[in-house]
Amino acid sequence: MQEVKRTLTIFILAACLARPGKAQQQCTNGFDLDRASGQCLDIDECRTIPEACRGDMVCVNQNGGYLCIPRTNPVYRSPYLNPYSNVYPPPPASNYPTATRPLMCRFGYQMDESNQCVDIDECASESHQCNPTQICINTEGGYTCSCTEGYWLLEGQCLVLDIDECRYGYCQQLCANVPGSYSCTCNPGFTLNDDGRSCQDVNECTAQNPCVQNCVNTYGSFLCRCDPGYELETDGISCSDMDECSFSEFLCQHQCVNEPGSYYCSCPPGYIMLDDNRSCQDINECETRNFTCTTQQTCFNIQGGYKCLDPVKCEDPYIQINDNRCMCPTENPGCRDQPFTILYRDMDVASGRSVPSDIFQMQATTRYPGAYYIFQIKSGNEGREFYMRQTGPISATLVMTRPVKGPRTIQLDLEMITVNTVVNFRGSSVIRLRIYVSQYPF
Repeated sequence: MQEVKRTLTIFILAACLARPGKAQQQCTNGFDLDRASGQCLDIDECRTIPEACRGDMVCVNQNGGYLCIPRTNPVYRSPYLNPYSNVYPPPPASNYPTATRPLMCRFGYQMDESNQCVDIDECASESHQCNPTQICINTEGGYTCSCTEGYWLLEGQCLVLDIDECRYGYCQQLCANVPGSYSCTCNPGFTLNDDGRSCQDVNECTAQNPCVQNCVNTYGSFLCRCDPGYELETDGISCSDMDECSFSEFLCQHQCVNEPGSYYCSCPPGYIMLDDNRSCQDINECETRNFTCTTQQTCFNIQGGYKCLDPVKCEDPYIQINDNRCMCPTENPGCRDQPFTILYRDMDVASGRSVPSDIFQMQATTRYPGAYYIFQIKSGNEGREFYMRQTGPISATLVMTRPVKGPRTIQLDLEMITVNTVVNFRGSSVIRLRIYVSQYPF
């Protein structure tokens, strides 16, 4: 569209008054000093400037300036257009006749029913002169012609001269250029905002929880997390039970039992679980009287159970001197080559006990002048699992040299030989030790 060129030259209005005592008075542009009155009077540029307005434009003098308006405008004849108002007031009495003139609106405005000047919407009234390829944009007192986004104005025509908007970062994430426009899209995990350009994170956890158990939203994506006792599968979504028992054999003292999302420790019969929920402690059935021994038997507690011990019975030629001791009288010829006494003792040992380990001590109860003592394992040590270590003149310790696995009962005859060179005496005593090896190492 050939736009109508409107030229508006507005000068700052000023009234220049002569001051007493001043020899000269200066006036602003558009005014000239009247030496007779000492006042600044308006210059009529329409008369003094040759061809102030050209073409179909008509010059209209103003106070301190002038206007160039189209000749077809019905208000151009009024020489009193005030550039600082939408209304044309009557001219000053000093320059123009005092005849009363009706109020008129400036170019681009019209009088409404309340005698107020309002803007003319040339776009709505279709009184504009924009090209059909252009769009009209109303402004105060006029309008402008423009092109839609993606088009350029060239010689009054809106032509498709494609601009690659994607090069200028019009889109926050993904941009697709099309002739005369562009299209914005978002990466997976984002959604396009109403402005058509920016992207907003999608909270997959609230929209549609894709995780089997727990969902954690992240910027542009999400993460799946599993409850304690579960582990994330390779698909990143599903959770499978974690077999804690396979991690370490030290989780439980006895047995680890896996269950969905957790595990627990169990103890074998004869044990109870301690407060740490992993260790087992032997139940003393003899103290709790949770046994099946007869009244003639003696309850002997061992790790994980108990034994019912029958009363000691001394075999000939031995005679019983108390509940666990048998003696062979010296006056009995059958006792000549037999130990003088046999003492019956019982003890328990945990299976797999670390070695070497001292497990039993033996010593003489009476020491005779000139006598010395020899300690040895007389029988029951066929596997070479024990030996006697003498720890003093009258004492020795039974040492376990190899780990012993249970459940098992071992009977050892520990012999103490007394040698007295003063009276030429040699004799012995035996402790018949029964060792109950438990099934478990606790």
